Amino acid sequence: LFSLRGVPGHIRSDNGPEFIAKAVQDWIAAVGSTTAYIEPGSPWENGYCESFNAKLRDELLDCEVFYTLKEASVVIEQWRRHD
Repeated sequence: LFSLRGVPGHIRSDNGPEFIAKAVQDWIAAVGSTTAYIEPGSPWENGYCESFNAKLRDELLDCEVFYTLKEASVVIEQWRRHD
């Protein structure tokens, strides 16, 4: 998408524990963009993402224990297809 439309000036991201991966921050910087974090306690800034994050946590992450990366991939994909 970046090659077709150009690199965006910023990429909006939640600042919750799921989205603070150093690898993601490094990738955003490497492509020439910056991170525009949503202010803590301001879910209205990106309601679609906040809704998805809440459903993912409530319906999947809080209900499962993953013992391997493969198991997590399979279970999350099943949840994604069902949802």
